[in-house]
Amino acid sequence: MFGLVPFGFKNDVATKDPFEGFFDAFNEPFFQGFGEKGFKVDVKDNGDHYELTADLPGFAKDDVKLSYENGYLTISAEKKDEKDEKDDKGNYIRRERSYGSTSRSFYINDIDEKKAQAAFKDGVLTIKMPKQTEKVETGHTIQIEG
Repeated sequence: MFGLVPFGFKNDVATKDPFEGFFDAFNEPFFQGFGEKGFKVDVKDNGDHYELTADLPGFAKDDVKLSYENGYLTISAEKKDEKDEKDDKGNYIRRERSYGSTSRSFYINDIDEKKAQAAFKDGVLTIKMPKQTEKVETGHTIQIEG
């Protein structure tokens, strides 16, 4: 069981704050993997089109970017948040910054990418991608001469 405790004990018993360093302990390798990686996505095959629903809570429409290239649909989201509080002299009382980004890619071929539609409402991205009605042949027979 050695190593399961993610933080060590300080020898200085007379610290002012008994919880000092406690919350920093959750950044230790022991706790990695408990957080969410990416975001939740549902993909449905509705016969004539695919419907993809992605949960992106906390993001605004302008934070989300979509791209489709070589059969891969990529959803990426980036958020920057800054909070500055200053006193009358312009000194910081508190300054907090947080930045985060996430992205996921999905291989979805045989769609008519020019007819794809996307909507974003209440932190949920919905993408409708119609399937191609005409099959495009990618190969052909080469005649051998002689």
